Amino acid sequence: MNCNTPTDIMFSFTGFALRGGNTDEHRDGWGIAFFEGNGVRHFVDHHAAVDSPLAELIKRYPIKSKNVIAHIRKATQGVVSLENCHPFVRECWGRYWVFAHNGDLKNFAPALDGVFLPVGSTDSETAFCYVMQEMRRRFVDQAPSTADLTVFLREICREIASYGTFNMTLSNGAALFVHCSTNLHYLVRQFPFTAASLADEEYEIDFTEVTTPDDRVAVIVTEPLTNNENWRQFLPGEFKVFVDGAIVEPLMA
Repeated sequence: MNCNTPTDIMFSFTGFALRGGNTDEHRDGWGIAFFEGNGVRHFVDHHAAVDSPLAELIKRYPIKSKNVIAHIRKATQGVVSLENCHPFVRECWGRYWVFAHNGDLKNFAPALDGVFLPVGSTDSETAFCYVMQEMRRRFVDQAPSTADLTVFLREICREIASYGTFNMTLSNGAALFVHCSTNLHYLVRQFPFTAASLADEEYEIDFTEVTTPDDRVAVIVTEPLTNNENWRQFLPGEFKVFVDGAIVEPLMA
């Protein structure tokens, strides 16, 4: 989720968590990270989201953030363990970066120089460390602008995607960067707001009661979370950047 004012994700996470072992087969862990100012609230659990007391807490805890990344895992590489749960977090240039990946990379073994190393054994965390390493090499001691970072990320996502499926989200708290290899959807909720109904549970919320006319929220998912909203599907190879709930970089990767 990316939005222009701090917003909670309780509604979306309720449907999302059901896919972690109830309405979907992704039972191998889950995680969620919320940016708050310069900090990040980071929760991960190697238990299925549908059985996790921690997931129940998140459903009921109205943490408000402008950038949120959540992930439910179906293991393709790496055992089911806490260190292999997404999203992953690293620091660079004095700010946190959060990353999650859906897919499978074959024979992906980049040379890592030791500045960013994976703790677990997934192809996903390896890809994240490689992105962070090459980003630091490209821009050295100064954090790049969103525009320069977009150019770099489009290039490296194309490179990594050549090894397999690379649906990924990355945020530094200022923007949400998204690359699609196969299957991603998004929508932007803004005025005039309407009611929305979850696809995975009989649960509806009327956004006119919990928003202001100035609010704007972008939600990016693998499969649509609601059954009565206009979700748009990414094209394979598409790269988008979301800032303040709006698309600012729709260029193709």
